[in-house]
Amino acid sequence: MDRHQLKKLLKNYRTPFDEEQSFINDFIELADHELAFYRQKLDSHFTASAWIVNKRRTHTLMTLHSKLNRWLQLGGHADGNENLVEVAMREAIEESGLASLRIVDISIFDIDKHIIPGNTKEPEHFHYDVRFLLEASLDEPLVISHESQDLAWIPFDSVEEMVGGDDSIMRMWEKTSKSGILL
Repeated sequence: MDRHQLKKLLKNYRTPFDEEQSFINDFIELADHELAFYRQKLDSHFTASAWIVNKRRTHTLMTLHSKLNRWLQLGGHADGNENLVEVAMREAIEESGLASLRIVDISIFDIDKHIIPGNTKEPEHFHYDVRFLLEASLDEPLVISHESQDLAWIPFDSVEEMVGGDDSIMRMWEKTSKSGILL
């Protein structure tokens, strides 16, 4: 996948969620920017995430992010790689140690545009996060990376409590839960 294929996927992406629909064009426009896949584009850049579920869709793997102190899906910066499927897989492996990971579909699973607070190293900026659905085994041991305070398989019925109702995470949960749009 390169930026042209990403733009095609984004143009064809359909979602019943108004919030996602509202920023698809922003994603398409960002893909045209020369530095869109680099952190050096200080105001906004692409990231990629993995919404990791077990095969039976009863649990999702989440990390307690060290810097943000919140439970989130695994993912990170593109660092120049336009193939965001590769980025999501790389980040999932680095942050979990899982060898059983498999991509369910190379189509976009979810997108989210969110603000990242500034700190001493970087100003406040937007992450344009492209998310992919991955599966892994619940039985495989987890390896917590330096980017995490904790890593855990969260039962679907506990996700909302863990994330405090975070809309974008609840949207992914809804897409994979028994009451959701994907089974």
